Amino acid sequence: MTPAQYVQQKAAASGSSFYYAFLFLPAPKRAAITAFYAFCREVDDVVDDMADVSVAHTKLAWWQSEVTNAFRGQPSHPVMQALMPLAAQFEIEERHLLAVVAGCQMDLTQTRYLDYPNLQRYCHLVAGEVGEVAARIFGQTQTGTTDYAHRLGQALQLTNIIRDVGEDAMRGRIYLPINELKQFDVKASDILTRKYSEQFEALMRFQAERAHRLYDEALELLPADDRRAQKPGLMMASIYRALLREIEADRFQVLHQRIHLTPLRKMWLAWKVQALGKW
Repeated sequence: MTPAQYVQQKAAASGSSFYYAFLFLPAPKRAAITAFYAFCREVDDVVDDMADVSVAHTKLAWWQSEVTNAFRGQPSHPVMQALMPLAAQFEIEERHLLAVVAGCQMDLTQTRYLDYPNLQRYCHLVAGEVGEVAARIFGQTQTGTTDYAHRLGQALQLTNIIRDVGEDAMRGRIYLPINELKQFDVKASDILTRKYSEQFEALMRFQAERAHRLYDEALELLPADDRRAQKPGLMMASIYRALLREIEADRFQVLHQRIHLTPLRKMWLAWKVQALGKW
């Protein structure tokens, strides 16, 4: 299997909404974003598949070394072998990849966040930096697009957090800020034991409203000159925001299930942005 085939398989197997946005890109950009997304999946899987924290630490340390070696001309993993020939063309830097690894390392040492500013730091690493790289690959020409990409990354990550509250709790993680749990009188034990309540619904609605604000702010920050090039990011926004509205309509029944959109609906939403410019 070639590096290009490896990253394609990795991206397609994830079933992520991101994959649908990649399909509309020209070949070089599609190759770059697919390789970068495969990298993100590789390091994220270290945490999600973790059975032993020390082993996970060792694996992430290996990825740090692999990134450093790759940018010095010695990639050994097929993901890095697929990504490096495209890195310079799309201005993908070592710091971007190391930030993603650092965000995953936070998952090994931190299972609670005191307040939203603390959670923002985590979102910046695992989503904001990813958004910045994606914007460069899609075709950024304006400096303001970086601010848009980071804000959109935050919105997408908060949507993930809302969707995955139950799954994360099974791993002992609660990303919802502690001070906001207290504000809405929701105990961590309620989430860990999948206990629904009016207070939990109010807490989650508060989180959803924040995510919606971030989506709106991101769209306002996107320079008009880059709107056409950034359509793949707008596809992601459309798909994830539709998911968020689905979760809201289901009154945040996320503790016992993972709410999702069908592949056909994701494709339809992506096509509407591509063909009609509607998001």
